Amino acid sequence: MNAAETTTDTATFGTGCFWCTEAIFEQLNGVLSVTSGYSGGQIANPTYKEVCTGETGHAECVQVVYEPAKISFDELLEVFFKVHDPTSLNRQGADVGTQYRSAIFYHDQEQKEKAEYYKNELNKSGAYNKPIVTEVTPFSKFYPAENYHQEYYELNKNTNPYCSVVIRPKLEKFEKVFAKKLKSVNQ
Repeated sequence: MNAAETTTDTATFGTGCFWCTEAIFEQLNGVLSVTSGYSGGQIANPTYKEVCTGETGHAECVQVVYEPAKISFDELLEVFFKVHDPTSLNRQGADVGTQYRSAIFYHDQEQKEKAEYYKNELNKSGAYNKPIVTEVTPFSKFYPAENYHQEYYELNKNTNPYCSVVIRPKLEKFEKVFAKKLKSVNQ
């Protein structure tokens, strides 16, 4: 492999609203791209409106393309479990429905084993006062969300109140906890 080639891997996570999750994972050193979309459901090419009904079986999620040499799947799992409530069934904050479930859609056996191990260890440790309900499910298909959902926070942070009231505080907390893993620190 020459210097221009980069080995990448993919992770797919559901943590409720994909706007928040996309904004967070994009800041991590070693993450090349984050795409908001849908996974885990029964219908092909769902729309946001269809997913919002809760009847498609899809979860709002992000697909993260990353460089394992710079950030590991374990580190992504650490972020995943800290940036949302994995003990809340089909709900994150004011967002309610199966489309807002906590989910890890694993791409291979190693991701499955790590996700299950991490979930079990957190449950055993008592890190949360309720059991973790995150589903660990095989990845099948990812459908990118409509263009207006991509880079949502970046494009709307100064105009949409949801960005300043919900997303910005999550980002600020995340930046404090994961300061050493941010692109701004490692570039």
